[in-house]
Amino acid sequence: MTNQTIEPQVTWSPDMMVEVILNEPDDFLKVRETLTRIGVASRKEKKLYQSCHILHKQGKYYITHFKELFALDGKHANLTESFISDIAPLNQIKVLSYKDKNDWILETKYSIGTKKKVKED
Repeated sequence: MTNQTIEPQVTWSPDMMVEVILNEPDDFLKVRETLTRIGVASRKEKKLYQSCHILHKQGKYYITHFKELFALDGKHANLTESFISDIAPLNQIKVLSYKDKNDWILETKYSIGTKKKVKED
């Protein structure tokens, strides 16, 4: 018999997202590009998994974790109490400089604005 602890799931809602105010119109693109260089790294493979995205919705901007985007889409997101309250240790987060980004594979776990292609028979 295994002794597993099942962590309580959180009822997530969009009002839990972090809203940000942008000063200039092109700040959106700057923030979006910067977030592609922040995430969890696989140093062996030189691969970086983007953790957060900027979302523009109804005239407002939000910094969201990819799991929140899954929840917004109505998909299972596995949002637990520790996910909501914990901050990842800095030794797990990698911030690539702009000049180093071409040396790494930048992966996203969620793509805003893309839809899966449906196979036709």
